[in-house]
Amino acid sequence: MIGRITSSTVNQQALRTLQAGLADRARLQDKATSQLAIRTPSEDPTVAAAILGVHGEQARASQYARNISDALTWVTTADTALGASVDLLNRARDLTAQGANSGALSPAARDSIAAELESVSRELLAHANTTVLGRTVFAGTDDSGRAFDSATFAFTGVPGSTVDRRISENETVRVDLDGADAFGVGGSSVFATLQGIAADLRAGTEVGSRLAEVDVHLKQLVTARGVTGARQAQIERAQATNASVGVDLEARRAEVENVDTLEVYIALQSAELVYQSALQVTAKTLQTTLLEFVR
Repeated sequence: MIGRITSSTVNQQALRTLQAGLADRARLQDKATSQLAIRTPSEDPTVAAAILGVHGEQARASQYARNISDALTWVTTADTALGASVDLLNRARDLTAQGANSGALSPAARDSIAAELESVSRELLAHANTTVLGRTVFAGTDDSGRAFDSATFAFTGVPGSTVDRRISENETVRVDLDGADAFGVGGSSVFATLQGIAADLRAGTEVGSRLAEVDVHLKQLVTARGVTGARQAQIERAQATNASVGVDLEARRAEVENVDTLEVYIALQSAELVYQSALQVTAKTLQTTLLEFVR
């Protein structure tokens, strides 16, 4: 049985077709404007899940990048302080060797060498108390702002504590250095050693035998700087890897979240053509009214 097709039925169908075409055109226009594949998760749950996953990975990579930057600040600061300390101690060694020839030196000359050794000791102490944002890089988790007491040369940091930074999902690096291992502690510290050599010079005591003590401290500082350099290289490798991962993640994000501009433009042009054609057909269809029949 053939159903009865009325003008109202034809009009309603025509309007539904126009509304569908208009909605399709509006959707494509929104995509072309926003450059986003979807606006809400309900449009495509699978794509939405992929987008959220990529954004989560990007957030983790960004956090690792911040950790890496902070870690580099710590190890670079420590390396600079140790490098300056090694240079100072080499100067102190030269002065000690010069002072070892006490028989050929006048009291004024010995006093001058002693004064410079004391100055070197104070500079070394300042480097040993080097800080990053108020925290010394040689005192572990201590936040008092210094690693060594300026009078007794006692280590005031937290023994055995470490400052670590996570630089990747499976990699954590220590960014501080144990000041007690690098500079010594109390009377056996490099500061006390230089102060003692200065006192011996003023007293006219032979200081040649104390060169061995300076060499021990020099070896400790060089070893500490080598450790810091190895950590810095590790962090820089992680930084390069993180940057590469960031580029890959951005490419993945663009692939799943952004639209193909050319594809959307072609689809929009097609939708516009379909809609305009539907308008023209509907305009002609809706002209058939009761007045048309009467006329």
